[in-house]
Amino acid sequence: MAHIPTLEQARDLLKQYTNEPHLLKHGEAVSGSMGYFAKKHDSENEEFWRVVGMLHDIDFERFPDRHCTKGIELLREHDIDESVIRSAISHGWGLTESPYQPESTMEKILYAIDELTGLIGATALMRPGKSCMDLELSSVKKKFKDKKFAAGCSRDVIRQGAEMLGWELDELIQETIMAMRDVEENS
Repeated sequence: MAHIPTLEQARDLLKQYTNEPHLLKHGEAVSGSMGYFAKKHDSENEEFWRVVGMLHDIDFERFPDRHCTKGIELLREHDIDESVIRSAISHGWGLTESPYQPESTMEKILYAIDELTGLIGATALMRPGKSCMDLELSSVKKKFKDKKFAAGCSRDVIRQGAEMLGWELDELIQETIMAMRDVEENS
């Protein structure tokens, strides 16, 4: 019977398919950031948002050429509820063969911040403290403009995610910095 896993179950499931420390850290960063945004937009469903964030890249390490489509298969094999599958896999819309376009606020936020957390994390690593705690919007914007920096983080997806949400790019970046600070404080 399909179910919505707890955050701990989602973390354990991600670890079954992911060994690379940076990918596990990314899962935690996205999950924690989704929790931050849930508190602002859908507080009664915070754990659900976190679970979706934790599972969004379940197939990325083992099946990079089938990212998102293999994720659907894996999550169904583990009897994960379709609401989790749809939301988690929607982050790959337009980049992968994901059949799900982000529709809900939660899905649009996941779509927007998946790439952005990578860019912010890479920017933070360039700083002396290697932390988001003192990271400023201007620093991230400078790195955002440098297409060679964290080249794997799609600036187009980040922009499109902000547009989907009806947010200015600066607002999305600033809120995601705050989300990642929250993750650092609580980990």
